[in-house]
Amino acid sequence: MKKLFITFTVAGLIVLSGCKKFLDVNTNPNAPQVVEANLYLSPMLHWMATAPQYDGIYIGRYTQNFASTSSGDLWERMGHNQGGTAPDQGGQIWKTTYYDFGQNLVDMTNKAEKEQRWDLLGVAQILKAWGWLTATDCNGEIIIKEAIDASRTSFDYDTQDFAFQETLRLINAAIVNLNRTDGGVNEGYLGKTDFLYKGKRAQWIKFANGLKAMTLNQLSNKSALYKPDDIIAAVDASFVGNVDDALIPYAGSANDDANFLSATRNNIGTLRQTKFILALMDGTQFGGVVDPRMSRMLAPSPDGLYRGLEPTFGIGALTASQQPLNLWGYTTQALANATTTTPARYLFARKNKFPIMTYAQLQFIKAEAAYKKGDKTAAWNAYKNGISAHIDFVNARNTDDGQTPTQISSTEKTAYLSSTAIVPTLPSSLTLSQIMCQKYIAQWAWGHVEQWMDLRRYHYTDIDPATGNQVFIGFAVPLVLFSENNTKVVQRMRPRYNSEYVWNRDGLNVIGGLATDYQTKEMWVTIPQ
Repeated sequence: MKKLFITFTVAGLIVLSGCKKFLDVNTNPNAPQVVEANLYLSPMLHWMATAPQYDGIYIGRYTQNFASTSSGDLWERMGHNQGGTAPDQGGQIWKTTYYDFGQNLVDMTNKAEKEQRWDLLGVAQILKAWGWLTATDCNGEIIIKEAIDASRTSFDYDTQDFAFQETLRLINAAIVNLNRTDGGVNEGYLGKTDFLYKGKRAQWIKFANGLKAMTLNQLSNKSALYKPDDIIAAVDASFVGNVDDALIPYAGSANDDANFLSATRNNIGTLRQTKFILALMDGTQFGGVVDPRMSRMLAPSPDGLYRGLEPTFGIGALTASQQPLNLWGYTTQALANATTTTPARYLFARKNKFPIMTYAQLQFIKAEAAYKKGDKTAAWNAYKNGISAHIDFVNARNTDDGQTPTQISSTEKTAYLSSTAIVPTLPSSLTLSQIMCQKYIAQWAWGHVEQWMDLRRYHYTDIDPATGNQVFIGFAVPLVLFSENNTKVVQRMRPRYNSEYVWNRDGLNVIGGLATDYQTKEMWVTIPQ
């Protein structure tokens, strides 16, 4: 951050020291000297979807969505690459929060407020809230009060408790502003650059309530702060079905406008599905019932069977015909000839609409809150809604890029939901494990930050008291962890190396961020209290 501020300062001195004639000559009559408030929005929406996918390449190995074809992968061992060959791996959310959003979001907020564009201001407050929540979920303590202050060269970190307070304050303020119709509120103006909801305030209000529910539910370890009724109310004020899903579209004509996970981008060519996700879907963990989504989400091996990799072991002893195909459904050799029109399954095609938040995800949040409240009937209904909605979501994503897969039929869907191993006959028989494992499936490959928060809230291997088994059935911490972890599991991403560890070491020192095992320091939000 310091480097960025120095750049701004130097640029300002050059302008001030120039003569009037110099300034006149360098005024471009064909370019705007004042940027319209809404023009800031589109790039930030892009990063809202893309930043978690960059970091999801690494978080997804902590959560065992993915495993590398090579053995001993440091991320699968719950480590990091800071100071290594690519020191900013896992730092994109940090960069997006302070740079891609950063001053751009400040400027958009100020302009919207000055012009009384309350709808745009509400969206700006949602983006800031999303940034603080996503950053604190990944990094724990973050910089809020002193952020984007060009007069400073070092920055003090704020507590995670404050980050949650500020997130909720912004969400509530956004809802108030989005309900206003006076001043410069204009759906057409906002919609010009809002490619998520086309300027529709009602949709943004639903999104804000969904974000509020997610934020409140993450406080499940804080008995004084966790309020199931508030979570349920926020979900009920949010998405009413898949039609409300927050989906980022991609044109898919070239690398820069293609889905981040597609073969066109080639960001995940060495990653494969894991044994953990496979076991949740192939009947291993749930009474032998095969999930119809498995063959539409996961990739088979060349011999037609479904397998997953064990984290840290790589391909191991699997033969060529037994090795899982890549996440696009091809061998490495086929990938080498892939073009922008190569078809792929589920979320891995070039034109796939990519989710930021979904109705299914929110229904599982409601199910968890209702379960903990003791309202098993409400939990059971929300749980069923979540599974049903995600099955429909899978079908929809398998047609975004013109694919022609065999859709999950109504018969398959009904049979799956009728299985008592999946949906118990009586609401009283529903378990926390069922809720959280189905939420894991619904967030697989995209909801990395929330999914990691779920695992950490249940301390990876917590026991479901109703069953005596783990909440996340079958999740196993790797036997060999990253050496600097000192045998402890990962709890957080380290702040971005090229801003914090280069320019802000004094601030890091106060919170213990210079310790080699800082990534294992448990976060405030997951400590039972």
